[in-house]
Amino acid sequence: MSRIGKNPVKVPDGVNVEVSGQQVTAKGKLGQLSATLLGEVEIKHGGDWISVTPRSDSMRAHKMWGTARSIINNLVKGVSEGFSRNLEIIGIGYRAQIQDKELVMQLGFSHDIRYPIPDGITITCSDYNHIAVRGADKQLVGQTAAEIRYFKPAEPYKGKGIKYDNEIIRRKEGKKK
Repeated sequence: MSRIGKNPVKVPDGVNVEVSGQQVTAKGKLGQLSATLLGEVEIKHGGDWISVTPRSDSMRAHKMWGTARSIINNLVKGVSEGFSRNLEIIGIGYRAQIQDKELVMQLGFSHDIRYPIPDGITITCSDYNHIAVRGADKQLVGQTAAEIRYFKPAEPYKGKGIKYDNEIIRRKEGKKK
């Protein structure tokens, strides 16, 4: 039995959830998100909760049970609270700033790196060394943060580069004489 799937998703006030077949749509103060779930699970909507149950005893139905519940939970949480991912830039002369609809980063290359901000995502720079990625879609927030980090991942010798705020860089010892 799925420990995640057996818990119903609570729908907070201000969020409207519509279920039509396998299509789930959530509307809230941060926008509207929808997902189409596989036919192996059955979705029941009752007042301020949504529950998911498998349609059969097959292995695939039990795998999709917890996955479908997590997807619905992310839809509801995304339109009510939103998701965020924070990045930190470490290195002398490394900086980031927002210009127009682009994130402009100076990461020690001979040129500036310009990253266009996707629709549905808000990127802010509190100072030159901190980037905050926010949005309603959890997958899109994580993908955007990963793409930004990919330009210059933190290296293990001096720790220079872009890292997540909660990431721990394992440091290596340099050459000895």
